[in-house]
Amino acid sequence: MRQLLLVYVILCCLSLAHPFCPSQCTCVLHGRTDGARTRSVVCNDPDMSDVPVNVPVDTVKLRIEKTMVRRIPTEAFYYLVELRYLWITYNSITSVDSAGFYNLKVLHELRLDGNMISVFPWESLKEMPMLRTLDLHNNRITNVPNEAIPYLFNITYLDLSSNKLATLPSDLMDIWPPFNGAPIFANASQKVVLGLQDNPWFCDCKISKLIELSKMSGTPVVLMDLFMACSGPENLAGFPFQRAELDNCVKPSIMSSATKITSDLGSNVILRCDATGFPTPSLSWASSDGSPVDNTVQESPGDGIRWSIMSLHGISFEDAGNYNCKAKNYAGNAEATISVSVAGDISTTIVPLRLINKTEPTKQVTTVIPPTDTPISTTMMTTAIPTTSTTSTTSTTATTATTSTTATTSTTSAAPKRPKTTTSKNLQKGPLKQAKPQPGGDGRKLAADEKSKIIDKSKSVKDIKIVEETSDTAVLLWRADGLPNDAPLTVVYSPYDEDDMKRTVETKAGSGKVLLEGLSSGMRYSVCLIVKGSAAGKDPCTEFYTLDDVEDGDKLFIFISGIACILVMSLIALLLYNIIDLYYKGHNTEYDEEELEKDSYVKFETISMKQRTLNGQPTQLWASRATHESERMLLCSRSSNDSQITSKSDSSRCEYLC
Repeated sequence: MRQLLLVYVILCCLSLAHPFCPSQCTCVLHGRTDGARTRSVVCNDPDMSDVPVNVPVDTVKLRIEKTMVRRIPTEAFYYLVELRYLWITYNSITSVDSAGFYNLKVLHELRLDGNMISVFPWESLKEMPMLRTLDLHNNRITNVPNEAIPYLFNITYLDLSSNKLATLPSDLMDIWPPFNGAPIFANASQKVVLGLQDNPWFCDCKISKLIELSKMSGTPVVLMDLFMACSGPENLAGFPFQRAELDNCVKPSIMSSATKITSDLGSNVILRCDATGFPTPSLSWASSDGSPVDNTVQESPGDGIRWSIMSLHGISFEDAGNYNCKAKNYAGNAEATISVSVAGDISTTIVPLRLINKTEPTKQVTTVIPPTDTPISTTMMTTAIPTTSTTSTTSTTATTATTSTTATTSTTSAAPKRPKTTTSKNLQKGPLKQAKPQPGGDGRKLAADEKSKIIDKSKSVKDIKIVEETSDTAVLLWRADGLPNDAPLTVVYSPYDEDDMKRTVETKAGSGKVLLEGLSSGMRYSVCLIVKGSAAGKDPCTEFYTLDDVEDGDKLFIFISGIACILVMSLIALLLYNIIDLYYKGHNTEYDEEELEKDSYVKFETISMKQRTLNGQPTQLWASRATHESERMLLCSRSSNDSQITSKSDSSRCEYLC
């Protein structure tokens, strides 16, 4: 008896040692070949209405199936830090909290198929960085937003079949090959499985990449069902994706004005690219490090065409590098690269140093070295100004030291770096000897350089003004003073204080005028003439106002009103004419009685009662009137047309058929 009691106590202790299992669930402990043990919990009680909260913390796999659970609340599984598989299938779930999967850091597989979810919290996927399988099959999802794309990069199994999806964001397919630009390998070890069948797809350009993918073979992306079909538009309803041909859906193609440009230091550079495609592609510029460029202007002159211009004013060495023009629409992407190099001179003047107590003069030379990762071809000049001694009877002059550095590097560099500065001391040793100025030496060269600069400054564009302003155009006039006729000019104009709407026109200095088109009525505009090689910020500019189009509107209103008045007056005159005509006709419609008698077959007279003798008995009264014989012949007839009575006696009775 004592032995039995001891066994019972031991069993009770062992049962208490195991974690508690929910009453409506079944807990199973699995052994593995490596000796470790894993726990799985299955909850399939039809009466369960809430997610269980007392699941063992060492659970690796949790299945909640065929229950009455309707929602997943906040932090429903936060304590299950070892959970790798979560199946909540074929329940009645309609809503999922955005923090419902909080703290599931090692979750590998999430299945929510067979529920009634219409909106899925895609941002909740960031709480599951190890997630690879997402099954949302057989729900009521109608939309996959663009915000969901960043959370799907690591997903290798995505099932959205049997939902109510009519379209997908075009950028979604760009995260997988071949649309992400990665090379395609037929024997790739890792595949991406997509389940998108049984949805009412509207086959337009937005899902053109999905349709294109269904026609490919040997790609890393595998569709569960290749034979998806279109539900709309009407001309494609019922067509499988492999046979669907989309109208007005063309990938963009892009063309740049140049692929490589070398410009002088301080000059103005304009880059242009043109793109075609349908729908009309959008254009954007980015520098070599991927950062966007803002000083751009773009315009679409028609459907399927767009061009864009990027301007660099007063270009410096830091502006050198690669610039990418990117075109994008629903059907695909395209890109063009333009490499910009800067060439020019930088001069550095050395500050003079005084000699003390007749010691050897020291001199500090600063050399500017261009960055080695920037595409620059330039010559750096360093000039030392002669130094003089203030001590007695000694006057020395340092000779001019010139350092020339030339650097040429690749055009595929990263972001430009600042120039490096190195210092060299005691470049000259020993006593300084006085150097006499030589005719035609450096002093004359410097003077010539200054003179040339003055001459260059005198060559400019003057007398810039606007004439012939209309509501949408204006004519710009200028006078080229000292510039050659074929010198290139760039006209830049935009609404006042709206630099993001700049437009440019290329012309020659000798033309003297240019027509500015595409203006808005009643607006203030600023226009500048940019001469190649001019200093930044010193370009001649002017401002003007376009005319209001109210005058044209008044003219149109007056014209229409005049036509309306003419029509109304004509109708009134016609109406008066008809009234007068009817009035006069009413007074001239009296006819003579004789003409009426001639025109009538029967004269209508007063009928009087008269006693007539019938069969010798004058006892009957007859209505009669005096008639001529011809009238009696007309009115008196028999039922038979063959027997016509030519004569009548008073005793005969006629049948009058009228």
